[in-house]
Amino acid sequence: RRKLRSDVAAAFPNLSAEQLTEFIPNKEELNVIKIYSHKGEAVTVYMNNRNPILFEIEKALYPTVYTLWVYPDLLPAFSTWPPVLQKLAGGADLMLPGVVVPSSGFPQVERGTLCAVTLLGNRAPVAVAVATMSTAEMLAAGMKGKGFAVLHTYMDHLWEYGDKSYPPTLAPLVTDSAEKESAEDEEETEGKEPVISFSADPLRHVDIGDLSLKEQGGCAILMGKEELHENRAAETAEDANAEVRQEAEDIRTPQEQMDALFNRCFFHALKCKVKKSDLPLLTSTFLRSHMFSCCPAGQQLDIKKSSYKKFSKFLQCMQHQKILQVKELNKGVESIVEVDWKHPDVKAFAVPEGFSSASAAQDSKSEDRGQAYHAPEIIPLYGVSTKMIPLFQESGHRKGSILSSSEVRNIIVNYVKTNELVDETNKNLVKVNAVLCDCLLDKSEQDEISYLKWDDLLSRCLERLQPLHQVTFCGQEPIVRKGNIEPIDITIAQRSSNKKVTIIKNLELYGLDPQCVANILQQKVQASATITPVPGTKDRVQVQIQGNQIHHLAKMLLEEYQLPRKYIQGLEKAPKLGRKK
Repeated sequence: RRKLRSDVAAAFPNLSAEQLTEFIPNKEELNVIKIYSHKGEAVTVYMNNRNPILFEIEKALYPTVYTLWVYPDLLPAFSTWPPVLQKLAGGADLMLPGVVVPSSGFPQVERGTLCAVTLLGNRAPVAVAVATMSTAEMLAAGMKGKGFAVLHTYMDHLWEYGDKSYPPTLAPLVTDSAEKESAEDEEETEGKEPVISFSADPLRHVDIGDLSLKEQGGCAILMGKEELHENRAAETAEDANAEVRQEAEDIRTPQEQMDALFNRCFFHALKCKVKKSDLPLLTSTFLRSHMFSCCPAGQQLDIKKSSYKKFSKFLQCMQHQKILQVKELNKGVESIVEVDWKHPDVKAFAVPEGFSSASAAQDSKSEDRGQAYHAPEIIPLYGVSTKMIPLFQESGHRKGSILSSSEVRNIIVNYVKTNELVDETNKNLVKVNAVLCDCLLDKSEQDEISYLKWDDLLSRCLERLQPLHQVTFCGQEPIVRKGNIEPIDITIAQRSSNKKVTIIKNLELYGLDPQCVANILQQKVQASATITPVPGTKDRVQVQIQGNQIHHLAKMLLEEYQLPRKYIQGLEKAPKLGRKK
């Protein structure tokens, strides 16, 4: 471990002593595995917290994308267009026509320098590559030719060794002050402000083919079945450039756009949502219940992506402008106690069309939600199995016949009465004849049991039938599926730095859109939510949200969506609400 730490310090001198200790921890488990490329070259991979953090080829250390997401400034970075990522993940090298030239200029690198590749607008690296020419040579070549030999990418086999998480959304560095504020925010524990949100998977519906490690020019390069030629890269870059130009009508930076969105929602909420009788109003309630509802469709408020970084700082700014007054009425809890509705900025704000009043907007929103989802009707069914045929054939049923529990009960009652199996002295007991013995009793019981109670008889019968269930969604034909319906599964998982995440599975079985649930949760609890594939399945996904959010989930699923509690598993894992000392 000491040797590895010294090797990492030599390979990446930008890491501070604290970062180095965090990167190669003293007590946490560190695993070393060896994998082989299709040509037989050995690659050593170092794993920490089940994620590959480094790989070593010919005694040279390289960071993985998981490492670069934690330390995005570890390597000099070059940006490319988002559509180019598909080609890189398919095994192509990065051609210079696909590299975006920033206004501040390229980082100064030499030939053979290890670099990170990012996507335009996001500082989170998606590939690790070696520069095939220096910065001066790239510019001298007119940005033509191969610029970087790609070693490892997001979505390749090495990435699959880890938890298969998606790249975080990291805003580009704008100013030193903004960078310092961001660093201060990262040190805070979980609070009211939302944490860094993660983007959806840009390649979730893309088949990237078979990737393998292949040696080319003295370094291991992830190659697919085809190489991307220079002219194709140029065409891709030109197409991407055209798309970006069409979409990028707003020339403001993402941070400036988020600031403007916060200002718009703030004034809109003051003008249409908040009344004098609502004061004092908790600042968290004002953000969650009032400002979020004023956000235009297709956009989302995220204080971390603004220049304020904290909602309290945003409100301080509004307080300096004498628009409102904020006080700490209870310890650690701030409230808006006064609003100046005659302030010129409030009076000058024009309410967007379609927002007539707060009550109308809330009514329409609740109506839309009511129309959007109705809890399905779920009925347990039973299929006649081979062993149970003798018991059901008298009533005209064959193997595979589908029955409800009431139908099964009626058939059993009729069978018992027809064959006169009710005990004369005790009507609660049923005589066990040869058919009942073969169908319902185990071999060890056949010589011992001669009578069964009615409840025992029916429960044994249902247990030995094939379980099925019928699901009926609003306005659709009933669907019959094999087995018992899986409940919505809620679990709490532990992540690095002792952080907890809530994972929700099986939402699709109940007609719930996982992305919609993730968006609503993200707004309610102001925490990062992501959609990830369920391990071992092809078309199932799960929602993962930071923190233990079972209280909010229970309220949403039981009260808003009206789902029966028996179809939700894991509600008992909610955090206990105790008094803070």
